[in-house]
Amino acid sequence: MIKNSEFVARRERLIAALDNNSVAIVPAAVELTRSRDTEFPFRQDSDFFYLTGFKEPDAVLVLTKDRDGNAQSTLFCRNKDKVAEIWHGRRMGYEQAKVQLELDQTFALSELDDELLNLVNGRKVLFYGQGTYDAFDDKVWQLLNTLRGAPKKGYRAPEIIKDIRPLVHEMRLFKSDAEVALMREAGKISAQAHVRAMQFAKPGATEYQLEAEIHHHYAMNGARHPAYGTIVGGGINATILHYTDNCDVLKDGDLVLIDSGCELEGYAADITRTFPVNGKFSEAQSKIYNLVLAAQQAAFEAVKPGSTLVKANQAAMKVLTQGLVDLGILAGDVDELVAAQACKAFYMHGLGHWLGLDVHDVGEYKLDEADRPFEPGMVLTIEPGLYFDEEAQVPDEYKGIGIRIEDDLLITESGFENLTVQVPKTIAEIEALMNN
Repeated sequence: MIKNSEFVARRERLIAALDNNSVAIVPAAVELTRSRDTEFPFRQDSDFFYLTGFKEPDAVLVLTKDRDGNAQSTLFCRNKDKVAEIWHGRRMGYEQAKVQLELDQTFALSELDDELLNLVNGRKVLFYGQGTYDAFDDKVWQLLNTLRGAPKKGYRAPEIIKDIRPLVHEMRLFKSDAEVALMREAGKISAQAHVRAMQFAKPGATEYQLEAEIHHHYAMNGARHPAYGTIVGGGINATILHYTDNCDVLKDGDLVLIDSGCELEGYAADITRTFPVNGKFSEAQSKIYNLVLAAQQAAFEAVKPGSTLVKANQAAMKVLTQGLVDLGILAGDVDELVAAQACKAFYMHGLGHWLGLDVHDVGEYKLDEADRPFEPGMVLTIEPGLYFDEEAQVPDEYKGIGIRIEDDLLITESGFENLTVQVPKTIAEIEALMNN
């Protein structure tokens, strides 16, 4: 759990980065209709949650900074409503929100139009992230038009509009000790779920049953939802990168690829493991599996402060290319094949991505057009793979094999910490677990 003092400190850091005489507006997420009069489970906007820790929909955070640098934090949220709370659950209410979230002032959401006009009027710079919520975009543009159209009333609209997201996202890229603790626990829960799926798997089971085993373990350990759509692909389905139908029967002799991670207090884990349905790798499966594992290990060796994701990917691709040549899948000079990225015919995605409040988390991958060096506090995935569908130009013994191995790494001062190391990964470890 992240203490409220950390959310306060985040707002203060953001305010310090704002221009004097500016205003920043950050809306919360809205509830989404699932069908007719039912909604999807609510999930808070990541930027809004990062700055407030507030989990209710339809709220708005406003940060103002005057010409002298004095700041004020304001929250608009739904008011207490006895009838609404009987039907739909408790609300914090704006009065309690001021105390509990340590804000300078709070208002009922019904006062948003009038008070927001006052907060924005006369500011030179508006910080706002356009394009996420269309309805709120319309509200902001209408507000600006009102300010521009009534100078006789003393209204003046901001002259400059800046995107607030680069400021917030740069902050989010570097995890605090409290965030790391949550992500470490999310990794542990997710790892245990993958182990449970390996132990459950057998010919005749279904992909959705493995999915159910995983989701059950998440929920029983306080992570009620997966961080993204769980992938359980048996056999040829593993060659579909974002396969989520999860409806087929697992067959004897096939591999199954599971890509799944839980979300714990907003923070994501992201693990992929590939293993044999019957608990025993075939010779062909073993060759491809060990190649992907060797590529991941090569990438791991490049994950340290000062290195880059590009360097790690180059290390992985060199191993994959050499291995594909050794297996007779690629032919030619290895260096030339690496330069031509020939292995991309079978390794179509990137090596990894930032991880945090979003599974594909925010943060720039380049700085001043150069590859961004790793720094302590960053968290990313490393996930090489090889995929040979039925039409792949490979020996028949490899067709239908899809393998990805993925772990979550925290960059440390001396290298990295693997947050998801608890899941067996070598062939010997996997077979021992599944046959025990």
